[in-house]
Amino acid sequence: QVQLVESGGGLVQYGGSLRLSCAASGSIFDISGMGWYRQAPGKERELVAGISTGGNTNYANAVKGRFTISMDNAKNTVYLQMNSLKPEDTAVYYCNAVVVAFSGLEYDYWGQGTQVTVSS
Repeated sequence: QVQLVESGGGLVQYGGSLRLSCAASGSIFDISGMGWYRQAPGKERELVAGISTGGNTNYANAVKGRFTISMDNAKNTVYLQMNSLKPEDTAVYYCNAVVVAFSGLEYDYWGQGTQVTVSS
């Protein structure tokens, strides 16, 4: 089994910053990539940013230039630095990891979610 433990959410004012962290642990042979998704009330879950272990990144248009995703491969930890936060960034943020098991198969894992609230 694999566990993803998130931290760093909270309440911040418009224009402020937060840094989310997500550490993966358990039966991990390798990780193909990690990412952050978010889900606002009444909306579908959407990709915020993703990163491969090779360092390739992709971002949702809404966060480009404001958010930065990074990964510490040695610690199996992904970070999301969020700057210039806006009220529309308010959502539950979920960590995702594509884990390669010792069997060679890939599995998708999710964190429990962390609330980010941006006040106007």
